[in-house]
Amino acid sequence: MAEKTYEELLDKAIENLPEVVFEKQRFEIPKVAGHFQGNRTVIGNFIQIAQTFRRRPEHFLKYLLKELAAPGALRGQALLLGTKIPASKINEKVRKYANEFVLCSDCGKPDTELLRDGNVSSLKCNACGVKHAIKTVV
Repeated sequence: MAEKTYEELLDKAIENLPEVVFEKQRFEIPKVAGHFQGNRTVIGNFIQIAQTFRRRPEHFLKYLLKELAAPGALRGQALLLGTKIPASKINEKVRKYANEFVLCSDCGKPDTELLRDGNVSSLKCNACGVKHAIKTVV
């Protein structure tokens, strides 16, 4: 049995990688589409943002309410916040969520999933295979 060279092994490994690793599409963090309604803020595209991130709306909601320190509730596809909050502040928190819970810290791709093993939460990248421990949203 002949030993394979490093280059042959590398070529074989590259052939076995999923196609998503080679895609060069650009992922853009969505912006909130909101408006004020009296003394409340309505984010009309909340569910669409959660779907873009491929995250459960409940997880995203819990994070956003905690970060904004505001009461809120889902009403259909929209999020109603109990106070007036400028879109720039909400977008900043959405970006922070994406960086912590969606984008891979190694390759930067959004092809990740949240895993939970007991009390430990982790972010597993399906593009490069890396797994990082992340903080749990309480």
